[in-house]
Amino acid sequence: MTLLWKTTINQQYSKMTQNTNNLAAYIWSLADLLRGDFRQSQYGRIILPFTLLRRLEGVLEESKEAVLAEYEKVQKMNLPEEAQDKFLLRATNGLSFYNTSKMDLSKLGEAGIKDNLESYIQGFSKDAREIFEHFKFAEFIGQLNDANLLYKIVQQVRKTDLSPKAISNHDMGKVFEELIRRFAESSNDTAGEHFTPRDIVHLTTSLVFMEDDEALTKPGIIRTIYDPTAGTGGFLSEGMEYVEKLNPQAVMRAYGQELNPESYAICKADMLIKGQEVNNIKLGNTLSNDQLYAEKFDYMLSNPPFGVDWKKIEQDIKDEHTLKGFNGRFGPGLPRVSDGSLLFLLHLISKLRDSKEGGGRIGIILNGSPLFTGGAGSGESEIRRYILEADLLEAIVALPTDMFYNTGIATYVWVLSNKKAAERKGKVQLINGVNLCGKMRKSLGSKRNVMDDSDIATITRCFGNFEVVDARELDKPTEQKSNRGRQSANPKTEAPKTFASKIFNTYEFGYRRISIERPLRESYQFSDERIAELRFAPKPLTEVMKWAYAEYGDHWTDAVDCELYGDLTEHEEGIRNRIKTHYSELKEKQVKDLLDRKTWESQKQILLKAKQLQQAIGTAQHDDMNGYDDMMKATGINLDAKEKKQITDAVSWKNPIAEKVIKKIHKGKAKPVYGLFEVDGKVLEYKADGDLRDNENVALDPSRSVNEINEAYFAKEVLPHVPDAWIDAEKKDDKDQEIGIVGYEIPFNRHFYQYQPPRELVEIDADLDAVSGEIMKLLQEVHS
Repeated sequence: MTLLWKTTINQQYSKMTQNTNNLAAYIWSLADLLRGDFRQSQYGRIILPFTLLRRLEGVLEESKEAVLAEYEKVQKMNLPEEAQDKFLLRATNGLSFYNTSKMDLSKLGEAGIKDNLESYIQGFSKDAREIFEHFKFAEFIGQLNDANLLYKIVQQVRKTDLSPKAISNHDMGKVFEELIRRFAESSNDTAGEHFTPRDIVHLTTSLVFMEDDEALTKPGIIRTIYDPTAGTGGFLSEGMEYVEKLNPQAVMRAYGQELNPESYAICKADMLIKGQEVNNIKLGNTLSNDQLYAEKFDYMLSNPPFGVDWKKIEQDIKDEHTLKGFNGRFGPGLPRVSDGSLLFLLHLISKLRDSKEGGGRIGIILNGSPLFTGGAGSGESEIRRYILEADLLEAIVALPTDMFYNTGIATYVWVLSNKKAAERKGKVQLINGVNLCGKMRKSLGSKRNVMDDSDIATITRCFGNFEVVDARELDKPTEQKSNRGRQSANPKTEAPKTFASKIFNTYEFGYRRISIERPLRESYQFSDERIAELRFAPKPLTEVMKWAYAEYGDHWTDAVDCELYGDLTEHEEGIRNRIKTHYSELKEKQVKDLLDRKTWESQKQILLKAKQLQQAIGTAQHDDMNGYDDMMKATGINLDAKEKKQITDAVSWKNPIAEKVIKKIHKGKAKPVYGLFEVDGKVLEYKADGDLRDNENVALDPSRSVNEINEAYFAKEVLPHVPDAWIDAEKKDDKDQEIGIVGYEIPFNRHFYQYQPPRELVEIDADLDAVSGEIMKLLQEVHS
């Protein structure tokens, strides 16, 4: 019964009708009057507020006389504006705004129209006036009047009937969306930043609300809905309409915040018309200035901008993360600055009503990045870890591509809740709906695909039943391939369009990253070539010193009494010019070090000591670095730490056939898995070779201990290939202090990948032969 009801409700939502499109096109035809006097980018800033004005006027039409009569009475009372508001709002018969002007668009006249229109707008109640202020409407009224266009615009606008009798709130919302889309196109703006396509809004709303149908059928129920990226209020409107259709006696209170002033103005106007408390709609950046910080909500819907950085508010976010921790919004971690999507998700989670008070649910649209970006220990991984370990994630739905006006990338709907049903606890449902769409007759920006009612019903039914669906072939037309160019005689078979759903334990998305080390093996040799490098300081001065030595050092000697060694005073200008053109990365301090005789003398002394060591040790190659220190001490030549390091770096190199370099000899038992090896009765720890270091991701399994899982994986997957390797036991997770760093990712595509075998080689060869034949024929024609 419930699913049937849901399906019936779904079918009541229709796509944008042709009539709505025609109305939006007619309204936009105001641009014909503006052309020449205004830039294209300004059209929307004029057309949108005039449309809003006409809509507000239509909504107020029935209560206009009652408000004017009440206003005459109130004026005589000498009450403050707030007190007047209460009396005047009573006269509106349930509306949350009014207008006390006797004028309307049909009574402005031609003479003095600018002053009359401004007076008319000033007659609106405070919240309604603010809407026009955010459009900077007064400025455009003046410009239109100067261009002798104001009267013409007003006359055309007033002919359009936008009253609730002529067009419903739902359809009016569609008209606003179409106007904003046209505005975005004309101004090279991004339409998707302002509103979300209605099919996606409807799907997300259905997923979030469907689990609460029982509560929403009770009379007098009160619920709150919130969108931190409200745009023009599409999600808020859809949520309210969904609930109203299920339960007309329910009360839905809308809250939102929006960054863009014009989108905010439209959203506020929409909420005003629907009788909402417009003070709950805020203007500003949700992440850096949460103006509803004390509120918790029953339902939250959001489509935050994809891949937008948060550099401008970086310090605010980091301060909240550091100072408030889990008492703030961003305790679990911070994503990279280049993408703030997960910050919005954390913000929404912080707004969930406490589970003891009934809990809350979230529907948020994200791109693919939050699923897998960031390895173990990164901010993104830690956020996913928090969500999954707190058992907040219910489902993720993969949407078709080309669904949004401003991007064609893959997108996903995440559904989260802190009041999971019993069968969902500890589980996550992944639904692959990438093929549930049809082609639009005409693309709108990047939006080429649309989900119809049956597509949305398929997903919501699967989610509602919490069912596993093996890849089921859909009755969808195949992609139309281009017929341009040469067509293959044996084209590749297209993969069938399928729908599928899978259910996983939350821990199945987790892993533990263990570091695998291998021993350092080094050789050393005091050859002339190797110790000659010590004449020059280490990087970044090495190359420029070699050039300077070759250019100016032909008269320098290694004798103690060589007073000119390293003196580059006469050549400073030439050296600096060379550095500018060939070594521009060098900083001034490094340039000064190069020109300083002390640098050259210091390197010379190291070189001379290396030659002394060469005399004592010889020039033979040694493949056991473990005897190096003892041999150096035996020479009796004193070296400080800097000298020893430079000489060692010069004469040694990694050699896979050399002996392992011992780091330390331990007492106690050997633990070869963790790098303690028993050799000739001693327990040895070897130095690790950083170049050979590797990381392995070991799947989480709560039924076994961490060490047991790690060691079993190591024995099976590592030792057979690198028998001298070990697990670095010092790399531990910050939270559980177990070996290995915990990470989480949701490899959605991997779980739904369908293997398509390549074409037979015979078919490929046939195509190649055909192409070769065509090329040879063309060449023959050229030669002839």
